[in-house]
Amino acid sequence: MSATLNEIGQMTWRHRSVIDLDNWTREEFLFFLDQSRHMENVMDRPVKKVPALRGKMCVNLFFENSTRTRVSFEVGMYELAEKMLSADVVNWSVSGSSTAKGETMRDTAWTLESMGADIVVMRHGAVGAAQYLASKLKHGIVLNAGDGTHAHPTQALLDVYTAWKHFGDLEGRKIALVGDVLHSRVARSDVIAFKTMGCEVVLSGPPTLMPREVECLGVTYERDARKAVEGADMVYLLRIQRERQQDGLFPSVDEYHRWWGADEELMKLAKPGALAMHPGPINRGVEIASEVADGHQSVILEQVRSGVATRMALLYLCGGGAR
Repeated sequence: MSATLNEIGQMTWRHRSVIDLDNWTREEFLFFLDQSRHMENVMDRPVKKVPALRGKMCVNLFFENSTRTRVSFEVGMYELAEKMLSADVVNWSVSGSSTAKGETMRDTAWTLESMGADIVVMRHGAVGAAQYLASKLKHGIVLNAGDGTHAHPTQALLDVYTAWKHFGDLEGRKIALVGDVLHSRVARSDVIAFKTMGCEVVLSGPPTLMPREVECLGVTYERDARKAVEGADMVYLLRIQRERQQDGLFPSVDEYHRWWGADEELMKLAKPGALAMHPGPINRGVEIASEVADGHQSVILEQVRSGVATRMALLYLCGGGAR
């Protein structure tokens, strides 16, 4: 991750491109959360726009198209955040671009430089793609919207922000991450973010969907979801891709839901007032039951709102709006 000296009040913001959250400090998270709160206030104004990034060009470069609805939604969230900051926005369609015809990532970097891109929001199926692009750009910065199974920092930031709004200090809070950790870039980034904030992190799910190095993450693995969720302040249900069942990683969707799906009985084992969280889009009756997704403990829609505010904050801090 590259850095810059960006003096803002009492905090020196050192992050420029954001590829992951591995070297963020707790103090930086807290400062970022406060900035996100200010951005959420902008969303409540009659005129939901500030000139923070006026004259800046943001390019949304999404290579993954495995779930079109999800990709379109996420591009829309970034575009909304960028436009609220008055940036000029370009959505780069991979299917219609030269990248689909064999252009290399280095060529793409040169093209972005020629366009005058200031900020590139990138999602790619290959681990390390965002870091590689950032290393090739001389002037523009890169915000990683997900690279393979490596990292999804913007999702983790909105998750932490959502929890922080409910609990304030997260020190000593317990979060149970339940589901497909093996293939989840969200899980990896959430583990880092919530641990940095002082949370106890417990993972649960089928052994076939757990990484071998789970102990190296500094977390606890509990196969039984009921034990994992016991006493939790946050129950985070990771999205299950149905092709995993086709790959034989768990016997059936029904069996998965019976053992690791969140229903009302599972949520009763968590603390009173525990949050039910999900990165979306949800698979009802698989990782989460409708009564939980639509119930009083669910903050899934709040996570969507938090996503706009945190993206605005990240664009503002890293894109030069605070200079």
